Amino acid sequence: MTKIPMAFRKLHARFLTGTALVFCFSLALHAQNGLLKPGFDKVEYEELLRMHVLLYDPLMTDSAKTPVPKPAVFKSVYKSPVMGLDNRWELWKSDGQVAAINIRGTTKNPVGWLENFYAAMVPARGELKLSSSFSFPYHLADHPKAAVHIGWLIGTAYLAKDILPKIDSCYKAGIKDFLVMGHSQGGAISYLMTSYLYHLQKQNQLPKDIRFKTYSSASPKAGNTYYAYEYEAMVANGWATNVVNAADWVTEVPFSVQTLDDFNETNPFKNIDGVIKKQKFFARIALRHAYRKMKKPSEKARSNYEKYLGNYASKMVRKTLPEFEPPVYFKSSNYVRIGPTIVLMPDQAYYNIYPDSKDKIFIHHLPEPYLYLLKKYNAGPAETGTSR
Repeated sequence: MTKIPMAFRKLHARFLTGTALVFCFSLALHAQNGLLKPGFDKVEYEELLRMHVLLYDPLMTDSAKTPVPKPAVFKSVYKSPVMGLDNRWELWKSDGQVAAINIRGTTKNPVGWLENFYAAMVPARGELKLSSSFSFPYHLADHPKAAVHIGWLIGTAYLAKDILPKIDSCYKAGIKDFLVMGHSQGGAISYLMTSYLYHLQKQNQLPKDIRFKTYSSASPKAGNTYYAYEYEAMVANGWATNVVNAADWVTEVPFSVQTLDDFNETNPFKNIDGVIKKQKFFARIALRHAYRKMKKPSEKARSNYEKYLGNYASKMVRKTLPEFEPPVYFKSSNYVRIGPTIVLMPDQAYYNIYPDSKDKIFIHHLPEPYLYLLKKYNAGPAETGTSR
């Protein structure tokens, strides 16, 4: 996270003050009701963003001066130690018997950035060998071509080990409703964590009457098309939301490379030779030449992706996790945006406060601009928390 200039802070603070009482009253009604409801909920999401800001060290974020108010209803009951590749999470509870799992994003620590850049894909089902005493079997999707980001999967592994006992203790205390939230890198991990928790329920390793509702905020792309399809089917009917500021570049990464291998089994490219053979001689030559020119660069780019953001990056990861065994990477780099999406659209008033900048590269990515746009967002009928 990066500091927001004082002028921006003062403007945003004045904007928030006028709606603080309304927000607290609305959230109190939510908390009294207790049970989570499907659908995007502005009040719920704002409370989660308020929690998220407090996950970062004050010396790094200058949180004493930040204009983001503290959570209105939820109270922190546990903050994890830093683990894995600079990962951390916090557990919050409300009086309405709802718990929130809030996952930290990237800090200024280079190890946390290494987790982002370790961007080769691995199958969405398998096992990670993180140390001689820690193996992480995971099942995030069923499709054999589903694949996810290896760096954020490592983060998920360490966090899950710490999160599961807390879910168990909450459940024993009568809490069955859990919000899962992350912003930035934490948002990417929130996808994988949600998939992991859902599949534990399917395998009867978590109680099936636990309900999870996920907000992935300012999230980069965590997996390929096949993973995205299964995630979206799993959280259908309003149980997850991806929240995006349309000016935010972070939601557009990692780079995506699509090859013919990324298509469904039934497609017109599998029998391209048969199609070309039916053409006249000179047309056959031209088509084969054009086809190779389109096919080979994407395959080369995918190979380089694995080489530099897989093999080379893993060597740096092992400096932090010396017993980590790099897995066999999946032959895909087709990263896509995941989940039912709420788009926060900037207008000219937004750009007057948060102008594009060559130097302040996170100006559109921090919680403050997201909260500013959220105030202006008008939820449609399908996004009010009612069943869809």
